[in-house]
Amino acid sequence: MTKSPDIRHPSFLSLLLLLLHLPKACSELNATTPFPYENYAFPSFTESNKNNFAISPGARVSENGALQITPDSINYPETYLTNNSGRVFFKDPFKLWEDQGHPNRYVASFNTTFSINIYRPNNATPGEGLAFVISPEAADPPPGSDGGYLGLTNANTDGNPSNNFVAVELDTVKESYAKDPDDNHVGLNLNGVVSNITTPLTPLDITIATRGKGTNYTVWIDYNGTARHISVYMAVRGRSKPNFTVLDAPIDISNYVKQWSYFGFSASTGVTYELNCVLDWNITIEKLPDDRDPGWWKWYLIGGLALMALVVAMLLWVVRSQRRKRVGMVDGRVLSDKLKSLPGMPREFKFETLKKATNNFDEKMKLGEGGFGEVYKGLFRPENVTVAVKKFSRDSSKGQDDFLAELTIINCLRHKHLVPLLGWCHKNGVLLLVYEYMPNGSLDIHLLCGPNRPLLPWDRRYNILTGVASSLHYLHYEYNQMVVHRDIKCSNIMLDSAFDARLGDFGLARALNTDKTSYTDLDVAGTTGYIAPECLLTHKFTRESDVHAFGAVILVVVCGRRPVFPNFQPLVDWVWRFHRDGRILDAVDPRLGSGYTPEDAERLLLLGLACSHPNPADRPKTHAIVQIVSKSAPPPEVPTAKPAFVLPAEAIDEGDTSSRLTSTAGASSAGEWATQSLSLEARVGESDISRVGRRPVFPNFQPLVDWVWRFHRDGRILDAVDPRLGSGYTPEDAERLLLLGLACSHPNPADRPKTHAIVQIVSKSAPPPEVPTAKPAFVLPAEAIDEGDTSSRLTSTAGASSAGEWATQSLSLEARVGESDISRV
Repeated sequence: MTKSPDIRHPSFLSLLLLLLHLPKACSELNATTPFPYENYAFPSFTESNKNNFAISPGARVSENGALQITPDSINYPETYLTNNSGRVFFKDPFKLWEDQGHPNRYVASFNTTFSINIYRPNNATPGEGLAFVISPEAADPPPGSDGGYLGLTNANTDGNPSNNFVAVELDTVKESYAKDPDDNHVGLNLNGVVSNITTPLTPLDITIATRGKGTNYTVWIDYNGTARHISVYMAVRGRSKPNFTVLDAPIDISNYVKQWSYFGFSASTGVTYELNCVLDWNITIEKLPDDRDPGWWKWYLIGGLALMALVVAMLLWVVRSQRRKRVGMVDGRVLSDKLKSLPGMPREFKFETLKKATNNFDEKMKLGEGGFGEVYKGLFRPENVTVAVKKFSRDSSKGQDDFLAELTIINCLRHKHLVPLLGWCHKNGVLLLVYEYMPNGSLDIHLLCGPNRPLLPWDRRYNILTGVASSLHYLHYEYNQMVVHRDIKCSNIMLDSAFDARLGDFGLARALNTDKTSYTDLDVAGTTGYIAPECLLTHKFTRESDVHAFGAVILVVVCGRRPVFPNFQPLVDWVWRFHRDGRILDAVDPRLGSGYTPEDAERLLLLGLACSHPNPADRPKTHAIVQIVSKSAPPPEVPTAKPAFVLPAEAIDEGDTSSRLTSTAGASSAGEWATQSLSLEARVGESDISRVGRRPVFPNFQPLVDWVWRFHRDGRILDAVDPRLGSGYTPEDAERLLLLGLACSHPNPADRPKTHAIVQIVSKSAPPPEVPTAKPAFVLPAEAIDEGDTSSRLTSTAGASSAGEWATQSLSLEARVGESDISRV
């Protein structure tokens, strides 16, 4: 029998009394303050509040808690950051004015505050700008809205009254068609990018896009609906609101915007580029009802209906909460029973014991956090035993899946170079794992966290890599199932009291049956700089992809540098250039001085390059890796030029002219899988290769361009011509087009022909291009690297990403830091 609600409960009585007095209270409120204010505050932007926004393609919520309004590609910025636009809107519209049938209608007042960072990668010339916008719909930016159009309009629609928007722009480029006063100003825009009023900011000692790390600014926009007036203030973030405005103007927004409109941000880049980042956002606005004065009787009717609804809701809540409690108890028992039934299960801890050991999960006890949860230091008294407690933070069934995946794998593993699991706990949906505490923290802290830490000596570095190699071989071949770790990186290698390596964090790991060689995951989780290139295309994780990640670890340990430099250059490319030039030891961490063994350093660097080979089949197996690091086998032979990434050749049905993949997949040039951006050179890359009568990607994932390049390598390029043509084609013209297709598909943008050369070649007024017989490797262009710089300009966050927070560094790119725990590529 279901119990009725206990009306003696104080909170229930309070709700009843509140509803009984609602009509009178609402009537008094209407007489004194007609419209209340509502507030929306976002001190940062995370996955948990992401659903509050409508985000256009290219924009995103970064892992460091910021809104990226325009793309922040991890690839070469001059290619992938230019000529883009993006928008982010609060998902719900606001009613901005009351239509009373005459010009003196009531207009809502509001104020909005937000912080920005306009970052210039590599101190590039900034462009184009960012705007706060009130828009009739939360739509994507219109086509052609890059450049000076700030994602607001384009050349065809600019200035059209039907645009119905009001914007406050922060412009970093002087565009003649926008009649800009300079390249550093604030402006008020009505339906177009030609500002009605502008204020240069340089005389006010404000530079929107400063050099270096970029300056964080806070912008205050106050609109008085009664006075029909807008005021804009701006100051360095952290300072109080200034007394003077940077823009001040009369404006009746009801003459321009729709009655229901959206608040948000719009931004763009052009030939020059910048990263347009919003760090926080607050909105306070008058909440206008559908009818300004409904009358006292309507308030009583609303109050009565609300009271009835509340009583019914309370009854339903009591019934459902009792049912949910019973179901939760059953689910909890099922999970606990499942855990207890696992073979070799360690100790079950009481939740109260762990809560006490971590001082109620105090922030001061936090060791770090990642994509699956937070890790706290715990102390058991009176035993005086220190542990590490991992608290899973993901919700409901997904959190349970992560918890079970890690626990079912790690509880059966036994190896001296793995972090030992001591126990587990599950109570009221809270999932906890207890590990042995590693007093020396993670490897990345000792290598990458600045000059204040003691230098990690060479012998310890070598010993650490030996231990990790041993643990990886155990996971791949010695355990009764093949375990793919999927997240090998320096921040997941822990160091015990003797600085011996212990591989940890099995949140992404998967144990595979003997008939399986790979694990497929559509979400390519991992960390940029460690993820193998084939994973981005096939979404398959294998032993070889783990070896690739270990190769990155080797290079980080030997070089003392992050896997991706702040200028987007991968560490592996940097080391490979030294190898090409015959001076590979120049890549060794300069802080070591002469305190290392040259033969061992060269051995490890060559092994790191071999493990980082772009093609999985050419990477060494773990048993060979163990032999090489133990010096029982010679160093691997590594080509001086970095090989191209080419998917393995498989049998191709010559009669197959269809593919289950769309043409877009194969038309993307090298490096675009991660960025989804298309430059002029990238578009050239998809121009001609489809002329052979096949789709650009075969059903076995082999790109058509690789298939054609093999025929070119073997001196029989005409074998690639569409066989359905028979002899009905001109061999000279076919060879001309195939060579042009390969030239346009060159992995490196700078080596692709320009369109004027393409026109000359296809018109036969120029000879076919010269194309190398071996497909070149995709390598980012070399940029100046400070040889003495062994730490990034980014600060490190303990236990999580090695990147600095976006709010202080304006760097959200996973490629800049190499240690983001939950990068989604």
